[in-house]
Amino acid sequence: MSTTGTAGRGAGTGVTGLGAGTSTTGSGVGFGPGTGEVRLGVASGALGGADLLAAASRIAPYVVRTPLLRGPVTAAHGTGLLLKAEHLQLGGSFKMRGAANAVLALAADRVVTGSSGNHGIALARIARTLGIQLTVVLAAGAMPSKAAAIRALGAETVQVGGGVAEREERARALAAERGAVLVPSSDHPLVVAGQGTAGLEILAAAPDTETVYVPTGGGGLLAGLCLAAAEHPVRVVGVEPALTPRYARSLAAGHPVRLPPCATVADGLRGQSPGAVPYPIIRDRVDELIAVGDAEILAATALLHRLGVDAEPSGAVALAGALRAGRRERAVAIVSGGNTPARLHTLHHSHTSTSTTARTDVRI
Repeated sequence: MSTTGTAGRGAGTGVTGLGAGTSTTGSGVGFGPGTGEVRLGVASGALGGADLLAAASRIAPYVVRTPLLRGPVTAAHGTGLLLKAEHLQLGGSFKMRGAANAVLALAADRVVTGSSGNHGIALARIARTLGIQLTVVLAAGAMPSKAAAIRALGAETVQVGGGVAEREERARALAAERGAVLVPSSDHPLVVAGQGTAGLEILAAAPDTETVYVPTGGGGLLAGLCLAAAEHPVRVVGVEPALTPRYARSLAAGHPVRLPPCATVADGLRGQSPGAVPYPIIRDRVDELIAVGDAEILAATALLHRLGVDAEPSGAVALAGALRAGRRERAVAIVSGGNTPARLHTLHHSHTSTSTTARTDVRI
């Protein structure tokens, strides 16, 4: 199976079909006996620009408006590539936007979530500020440093065996058991709307942008960008790790599919299936999907570090996609996160030295 191909919107259909370089015939792909289909249980409703504007107003006191930085000068892009610096966001990633929007709108006092790390860190930060009890469910492959940072911010962590699918199942069950509100990392209208505020900022600061490259895991950020660009001619390109191209596979199949767990270096993008809320939004607006290998992700990470941009591998995926595309255009690549080991070490020790909140690590 080739993982270097791209997917693009079919003419007039809004449904993405895979390019010639990509196949969907690999083994082990699917959810349920022989079908590969994921049943969607949450509707995206009528999410639109008004929801993004409401989110931007709601979260303004809890986030920063991150800058556009000059990207690397390449033969293809010249000086036309910019970087949306979400690694400078509070909590170290774009996840603060969706987390804050959901928590503030829902006004919950107890929250449960499943997270690879950055969404949990973002929720833990705002939960600490607002006095909310938070439990974060982590999959077996979660980075220990991110789990430690979540606990340092005062949240409880629960670790389960298996991958993202098992994590999400346990989070749903735990929320029901505890009477808590479930705030998923991407599959929620309020989370998607919050993530979309990054797109509003990009298009306001650089309205002549021709393409935005978006790292894609659960799809919350990509769906948010699709909403932000609904009335704008900008191309929206999702970039997935080649080891888990769940949106490319799903759009090619015409329905969401679940892929097996994977261990891509982009630990924040290991989602196994599209979210019920992001999927139709992405299906109807995304212009292209690109898959990048781990070597490309690490090379993009190193390039960002040489530029003084302290991104984690997941945060470098969009740049890897832009470099693979090699288009001469005015483009923005979203640097989605910067929770590197050094930053997490600082976060952990700065909060554990002052925190009086009990922290728990439960393993199941």
